Amino acid sequence: MRRVCLIFLLVFPVVASTAFGQPNDTRKPASAEVAKAKTEKDLEAERILRERRANAQSLLISLASDADRYNDSKLRARTLARIAFALWDADAERGRALFRKAWDAAESVDQEAQRKLQEDIKEQQAKKGSYAVTNPPSIRAEVLRLAARRDRKLGEELLAKLNTAKQQEASEAADRLRNFRSGSEADSQRLSLARQLLDADVERALQFADPALGNINQESLDFLSYLRDKDAAAADQRYAALLSLADRDLQSDANTVSILSSYLFSPHTFVTFDNNGSSVSSTSRNNGPAAVPAQLRDAFFRTAANILLRPLPPPGQDQSSSGVQGKYLMLKRLMPLFDQYASRDMAEAVRTQMEAMTNLVSEDARQRDDNPLREGIRAPMSTEDREKSLLNRIDRAKTSEERDQIYVELARLFTDTDDNRARNYVDKIDDSDFRQKVRAYIDASMLMNAMGKKNPDRVIELVRTGELTHFQKSWGFSQAAKFLGKTDRDKALSVLEEAAAEARRIDPSDPDRPRALISVVNAMLTIDRSKAWEATDDVLKAANSATEFTGEDGVMRTSLVSKSNSSFRSSSNGEFNLEPLFTELANEDFEKSIGLARLFEREAPRAAATIAIARTVLEEKKK
Repeated sequence: MRRVCLIFLLVFPVVASTAFGQPNDTRKPASAEVAKAKTEKDLEAERILRERRANAQSLLISLASDADRYNDSKLRARTLARIAFALWDADAERGRALFRKAWDAAESVDQEAQRKLQEDIKEQQAKKGSYAVTNPPSIRAEVLRLAARRDRKLGEELLAKLNTAKQQEASEAADRLRNFRSGSEADSQRLSLARQLLDADVERALQFADPALGNINQESLDFLSYLRDKDAAAADQRYAALLSLADRDLQSDANTVSILSSYLFSPHTFVTFDNNGSSVSSTSRNNGPAAVPAQLRDAFFRTAANILLRPLPPPGQDQSSSGVQGKYLMLKRLMPLFDQYASRDMAEAVRTQMEAMTNLVSEDARQRDDNPLREGIRAPMSTEDREKSLLNRIDRAKTSEERDQIYVELARLFTDTDDNRARNYVDKIDDSDFRQKVRAYIDASMLMNAMGKKNPDRVIELVRTGELTHFQKSWGFSQAAKFLGKTDRDKALSVLEEAAAEARRIDPSDPDRPRALISVVNAMLTIDRSKAWEATDDVLKAANSATEFTGEDGVMRTSLVSKSNSSFRSSSNGEFNLEPLFTELANEDFEKSIGLARLFEREAPRAAATIAIARTVLEEKKK
């Protein structure tokens, strides 16, 4: 009996606590303490975030006051616009006022940049017969993009200021060809802005784009191809209107037809020809033919035939952008489309027109069958066939200069395939000075291709054997180190030391020196973050020594200019700029990054770093 009672006494407290719903004594205090600790931690995190946001706003307002007094109009415009964008959620009125100030500064900058660009083009044409230039960044476009993202009404206000009179149609073929690329500056800005809005808001994008979609050029057709991915009916309707416009316009020619054909058969890819047979191809992305309704495709061929079958003007009076030879090449390019999709009578009429022009063009034009003629329509030529075609042209070349130009084409043919034949053909160039320039261009192009393929061993090989600048070598080593970081950390660090060594060989006054060192730090952040903070000291010293370093617009460029053609390649993803670097640093240590930014002695890099730091806090989303 005593044993039973003992058991009862032992069991009863447990049963009683369960029966009457009392919480577990061992868990309640722990659970409550954890919840309380979490609440206190969240409150502390919110307090710190509020303080940092207040600090960031204060930094930006102070910077805006300084920027108002900048002598550099370009820096003033960019800084004020970026501050306005960052401050908008906290103070929209201040942001709106800053955007307008930024716009005023940007107008004078763009006008001066265009004046200098035209002077540069004229100078190069006078010396070399051709030119290779980089269009300066449109500062108004930068201000407009930021403003429109914050306020559509403000975006329209600023956009209206770009509505100057459109450029008059030029009679010169080169000017006509340039107009096929874009319309007026205002139209270009409209379409650029609408393209950015398209992914988020089709209706809003069209409100900006529609005033610029009444002209036939690469920009308008490119936008319509992007629009078709979002709203096929809206895009097709606007394209049909352009077909009617082209049919009525007596100045429409073979290049007009080619630009229009891109929407149906080679979206985002454009090919045009001038009377010398030169081609201009622009590809924003690869894409197959659009699945358009049959009646829309038929409408294109009716318009195309009406334009292409117009009588040829008398000799010496052809004012078209293509000229006789360009038109012949365009007929040759489009003929397979007529054979496949147009009526038999229409295709035969176009073929007859092309055959009638055979005796009016050169032997090279008659024999030509290269990729510009095939782009988006037929399968591209194999590398071997293109090589054979170019070698046949060498046999017909009359001068050493002509042969050198063909060897350049042969070298470029194997640049993308990373084939050493590219260098072998460069070695065949007779002119020693020209050969050295081509070698530098080809080696830099091969380096970019190897980076695109993320092949660290090939990148390192090219850096050590190529005709490259110290900036290019440093960049190459930095990228190779990034690729190696995931698989061979020790080798990556060793390669990164070589990258830093190449950067230090750049002249201290050259802005490429801090750019190269920024690339080194960016690579270091992916391999050893603790050493990355130490490496920023080198960036600061280099930036303070290079008076022209701004902290942005960093880009790797290589170009080749000759009498017959110009080639240009560039690579830029922000890796040479301060903004991405200080965004990364600020995310890790906000206060320490502010201290580093203050060590920049010049306005531009200090502003770029400060804005990047502030945005990491002001744009941080609450968890």
